[in-house]
Amino acid sequence: MRIATFNINGTKARLPRLLEWLDETRPDIACLQEIKTSDETFPAKDIEDAGYGVIWHGQKGFNGVAILARGETPVELRRGLDGEPEDEHSRYLEADVKGVRVASIYLPNGNPQPGPKFDYKLRWMKRLRVRAAEIWAEEVPAILAGDYNVIPRDDDVYSVKAMASDALMQPESRAAYRRLLADGWTDALRSRHPAGGVWTYWDYQMNAWPRDAGFRIDHLLLSPAAADRLVDAQVDKEFRGREKASDHAPTWVELRG
Repeated sequence: MRIATFNINGTKARLPRLLEWLDETRPDIACLQEIKTSDETFPAKDIEDAGYGVIWHGQKGFNGVAILARGETPVELRRGLDGEPEDEHSRYLEADVKGVRVASIYLPNGNPQPGPKFDYKLRWMKRLRVRAAEIWAEEVPAILAGDYNVIPRDDDVYSVKAMASDALMQPESRAAYRRLLADGWTDALRSRHPAGGVWTYWDYQMNAWPRDAGFRIDHLLLSPAAADRLVDAQVDKEFRGREKASDHAPTWVELRG
């Protein structure tokens, strides 16, 4: 079973690339982030015509997450996180699909830091940890997949100096991510690439893609029951180089059974 995460950076702008990726790689489950569309204008029919059931949590022009499943529709369990009722950002969607608990996550960027946006990022990570602990306690195969906007370690970035002041690399962001791992979640891509040097994002600016000046911010965290079934974890890097591509590359895990 292949479960992927893909920050599509706008379904309206990238729909041909999304459908192309689905057709060529046929993931069993795909979690999308930054769909950047309202619930009413999400291109559900195009995705269904490609053979995927889909649920989504949209927001006009910003954010937005979705979960796709080949040949069936995910059973939605939760949209949004508890803790801040006034938070209207569409950043979290959770479902049961194909015997696996899946969450599609678009964590706040947090820039500029310090400031209210960075404070919101850290509060959001605390709220995610609370929900993650509830899922973990159920002892089900679970995957928290998405764009975490956290560069976990120095070997997850092309240049530590270039990103040193960015919210993605601040000690507080990294500590919040490490707390999730300490709670018992497995960073799937790191487990398969312990030396680092694997990127999932390349900025559109500064010639980042041709220079391979990227970093790793798209993560798939596995519960113990999912980690026991882990076969592989990789990045579909080639899709980043296509015309009008997202600035992220699809990232995926393969599970047994």
